[in-house]
Amino acid sequence: MDQATASAPLSAAPAAGGPARPAGRGGSLKGDLVILGVVGVLLAGAIWAGFSALHRQFWGPSAFVERYIAMLSEGDAAGALAVPGVTLDSTDLEAAGLPASASDALLRKAALTFDISDVEITSEREVDGVVEVTASYRIDGTAGSSAFRVERIGTEGLVPRWSFETSPLAELRVGVRGSMQFAVNGFELDKRQVSPDGSEADPMDAVSLLVFSPGIYSVDVDTAMAEADPVHVLADTALHSVPLDIQAEPSKAFVDVVEEKVSAFLTDCATQEVMQPTGCPFGMDTHAVGGDRVLADTIDWTIPSQPPVVVVPSDEYFAISAATGTAHFDADVVSLFDGSVYHVSEDVPFVIDGTVDVLPDGTASILIGSPALR
Repeated sequence: MDQATASAPLSAAPAAGGPARPAGRGGSLKGDLVILGVVGVLLAGAIWAGFSALHRQFWGPSAFVERYIAMLSEGDAAGALAVPGVTLDSTDLEAAGLPASASDALLRKAALTFDISDVEITSEREVDGVVEVTASYRIDGTAGSSAFRVERIGTEGLVPRWSFETSPLAELRVGVRGSMQFAVNGFELDKRQVSPDGSEADPMDAVSLLVFSPGIYSVDVDTAMAEADPVHVLADTALHSVPLDIQAEPSKAFVDVVEEKVSAFLTDCATQEVMQPTGCPFGMDTHAVGGDRVLADTIDWTIPSQPPVVVVPSDEYFAISAATGTAHFDADVVSLFDGSVYHVSEDVPFVIDGTVDVLPDGTASILIGSPALR
C-alpha cells in the first residue's frame, strides 16, 4: 500500500493587511524628540540664566559700580581715575557749579585711608537711557548709601562697556583760619599749593579740593604754630560740595614762644634809662615828679609783674589779647625849689597787646605794643 509523505510549511503565511512592523518603534521616536526638545529648552534657559548671572556679576552696570567702589577701598586711586567718566575738566566743573580751578591734589592713594565694606547694590533702574545704580555700604563702620548714574558706551565682543554718566567725584571746600597748612586724611597741604592764587592766596579764603566719593575725609591742623582737632566729613554724593570750616588754635609751643617774645620785649624796654622808653607801653611823665629834674643816670626800670600772655584767634591768624602788667620806676630827683635830692619809687601799670602774622617763608611775625601807642 502506497504511503503519502506530508511536508510542513517553511514559514507561516503573513497576516492579512500587509507586512508586519516592529512593535512600538514609532512611539519611542516621538518620545525621544519630545525629550530632546525639553532638554534643549532647559539648556537654553540654563545658558541664558548663566549669561544673565555673569552679566550682573561681571558685565552689568551694578558690577561696574562695585568695581569702582572696590578700587577706593583698596586705595587704588590711579585705577579709580582710569574708570570711564570719573575725571573732570574745567568745563565739566563749571557745568556742575563747582570751581573750575578745583585742585586734584587729594585724588591720590595717600588720601584713600578709609575702608569700605558690606557693599550691596540695592537698586538698578534705567531712566531715559541712563542706569541709576544705588549702593549701600559701611565706610569706616558708618553706614552710607550713594547713587550713581551709568551709561553704556559700546561693546567689546559680547561684553558691554560702561561709563559714569555723572562723575562720582565730589568737592571739599575747606576753610581754615589760623593756619596756611592743614592735613586731609593725614596728607599735608598748604593753601598756597592748592589755591589758584598760589603764593598770593588769601589766608581767609576757602580752598576747593576734588575728592573721590564715597569717602570719609578727616581734616586737621598740627603745626608748630597752630592745631585743630580732626573734623570728619562724608562725601557720598556725586558732584556735591561739602563745606568745612575750621578755626585753628595756637599750639602750646607757639604760646611759649610768644611769652618769651613779650618778656624779652619788656626786658629790653626796661634797659632804657629814660622817662619814656621808646616804643614801649610804659613811661613816666615829668608831672609825676612835680616838674623837678630827674637825674638821668639814676633812672632804673624793672618789670615786677609780667602781663599774662593769652594768644587768641584773630582774622587770618592770631593776636595777643590785651593784658595788664606792671613796671617799676626808680630815680633820684633834684628839687627845683631848694636843690635837695629825693628818691622816687613808683609802680607804673601798663596794657600790652599784639598781633601775629605769618610771613611768606612760613615764619611768624609777632608785633607787640600798647593800644595807646597805636
